Amino acid sequence: MRFMVITKATAESEAGVLPATEDFDRMGKFLEELVDAGVLLAAEGLQSSAKSARIYFDGDKRTVVDGPFTETKELIAGFFLVEMKSLEECVEWFKRCPVQSPGGEAQNIEIRRVFEAEDFGENFTAEQQQAVDKRRAKAGGEN
Repeated sequence: MRFMVITKATAESEAGVLPATEDFDRMGKFLEELVDAGVLLAAEGLQSSAKSARIYFDGDKRTVVDGPFTETKELIAGFFLVEMKSLEECVEWFKRCPVQSPGGEAQNIEIRRVFEAEDFGENFTAEQQQAVDKRRAKAGGEN
């Protein structure tokens, strides 16, 4: 099973406060453990919402709103994409994640399972799965 582990933004991350060298070291060690265990597929941090945009959809109408966005507790600061046997295994791994806010503000992690073809049942045909596999191969991603 694949899981998206989402780190939530804080006031500091939205203000562009960067992690300290020690924070990079701690996170690097944790990432190395995930790599050594063969479960890490991707991991990245995201720039603040001041450097982003949202697109709102209403029928055929598209409205673009530039950041920053005000509700930091609803924003994503980064993510990990991992493959684990269960949600419980993922939770145990990420309880050890050294996520730290530079100002000491409490931080949250959200873990969500990524849909797999079998989750869609008969609504997802073999032809549709083949098309997905073809796009993934073309894009360079095997998962």
